[in-house]
Amino acid sequence: MNRSLVIFIGSVAAAAALSVAATVLILKTGDTSKPAMSEEQRAAREKFFGSGKELRPIEKGQEMRPRW
Repeated sequence: MNRSLVIFIGSVAAAAALSVAATVLILKTGDTSKPAMSEEQRAAREKFFGSGKELRPIEKGQEMRPRW
């Protein structure tokens, strides 16, 4: 094999390995979970969006999509 071809294949393999390593590093650092909301934040959220209760079930015959 030609020496330049071996160097080219080696550099492509090294670039691929570096890319995979960088992707894994980025995904691991972005995986931090959010801390739980404080009671003040939860109260403000319920005040803005409504109560935190479950919604009542859909009655028979009600549709979730608009009628065109």
